[in-house]
Amino acid sequence: MMGLINLGSLVFGLIAWILPVVNLTRNNKYEDRNWVLLAVISTSSCAISLCFQIFYNNYLVKMEDWSALKDTTGALVNIAALLLFVTILLNVLTLIVYRNRTEN
Repeated sequence: MMGLINLGSLVFGLIAWILPVVNLTRNNKYEDRNWVLLAVISTSSCAISLCFQIFYNNYLVKMEDWSALKDTTGALVNIAALLLFVTILLNVLTLIVYRNRTEN
């Protein structure tokens, strides 16, 4: 069960990065209406991914698996920060691109 939480975290993290890239690569003006929804879903996916990691750490604490916590916490912090930073960056770029498209 806990392995599925890690897999879910990975999937939601990838969704958080893929949706803004899809937003940035679209050229069809009729699809421009959905960019806000995709940005919200991307940000929500990032939050869900990070929440899954918190759940997994809580599971390790309840199981008193201190060695697993020691081994994985450093990498988890770095990857979580990277996920959050890239997701925010991609969504801000999307905001800038689509704000300029709607002004014209």
